Amino acid sequence: MKIAVTATGKTAESEVDQRFGRARYFMVFDSEAKRYTAIDNEINVNAMQGAGIQAGEIMSREGVQVLLTGHCGPKAFRTLQAAGITVVTGAAGTVEEAVQRYLGGGFSEAGGPDVQGHWS
Repeated sequence: MKIAVTATGKTAESEVDQRFGRARYFMVFDSEAKRYTAIDNEINVNAMQGAGIQAGEIMSREGVQVLLTGHCGPKAFRTLQAAGITVVTGAAGTVEEAVQRYLGGGFSEAGGPDVQGHWS
């Protein structure tokens, strides 16, 4: 399973970025290989619009099945949902802590977006 976490840096010790579409990085944990891969999201950090949709497309292309983030807006949520990606909001702490909490059953799937569009 591939679990993506929004991150402020490109290591498992980086803090969870509270934004999805404009997160600086996505750390993707492959549970079979037990390793992380950093994906730079610079293209969307300063995007005028559509950052969440474009970030959702990146997640789909990378084969992500679960996204852990602080918050997710409506357009991004719909994009992720359409791609069959489980969205979990409320993640905090380090990337590694968020992944371990998810794997331990400490998170529930989000039922919908938890912020309005263009939230920052």
